[in-house]
Amino acid sequence: MTFAGQGLMLHGELFRPDGPGRFPAVIALHGCAGLYGRHGDLAPRHADWAKRLVAEGHVVLFPDSFGSRGAGPQCKVQDRITRPAKERRDDAFAAKAYLQDREDVDPGAVSLLGWSNGGSAVLYTVGQKRPVQDGGPDFAKAIAFYPGCRLPLAHGDWHARIPLLILIGAADDWTPAKPCEELATQAQAVGEPVSIVVYPDAYHDFDHPNLTVHETADLAFTADGSGSAHTGTNPAARADAIRRVPAFLAN
Repeated sequence: MTFAGQGLMLHGELFRPDGPGRFPAVIALHGCAGLYGRHGDLAPRHADWAKRLVAEGHVVLFPDSFGSRGAGPQCKVQDRITRPAKERRDDAFAAKAYLQDREDVDPGAVSLLGWSNGGSAVLYTVGQKRPVQDGGPDFAKAIAFYPGCRLPLAHGDWHARIPLLILIGAADDWTPAKPCEELATQAQAVGEPVSIVVYPDAYHDFDHPNLTVHETADLAFTADGSGSAHTGTNPAARADAIRRVPAFLAN
């Protein structure tokens, strides 16, 4: 399916429960590997979460921020044409406007979720105090899986205007937990609705349905600058996230 973006038509994947609605909705932002797997099908993590969120009664929209701009996976690309703070943020707002115009979606219950690069886009999308400019209700809630928090923290002007949940692994050596903990602490100190869960011994992609922990090399950005980081499923963290995400969205 396609919908209007900022100066382009965005491609995406839409999933919905049976029945007429109106349903709450989730906009799901893929990571730097992109929306699809190597064989062109929806990546396993995305397919798994889509099934779970639809079962909880949500419409789920995955914008394809890379493919819509003719780009492939970006994990090993330093000069990215699709940035979390600009193009991906624009895509999130465009997806919100599209969903809020649908008859089967509750316009006041559109939330935002993202992983890694998409999690960083979540931070930039909700981390601004200016009102939403599209005339529709703001995002209801937001969830960021293992986002990159270093730059928002360093800029010193990040503020969460809606409830935000950050889920990240203590052992993450791609997008480390410490800057996210500091970002959450600063937000909480001024009364902003940010919560964080740091999972012991969990790496990047801990919520993947079946990914053996391994080391990936030649990455464009990592915590120590080496270009190498670990990624893979952590069963305990995954199980907690599966429980925690729908509960957060529902409350």
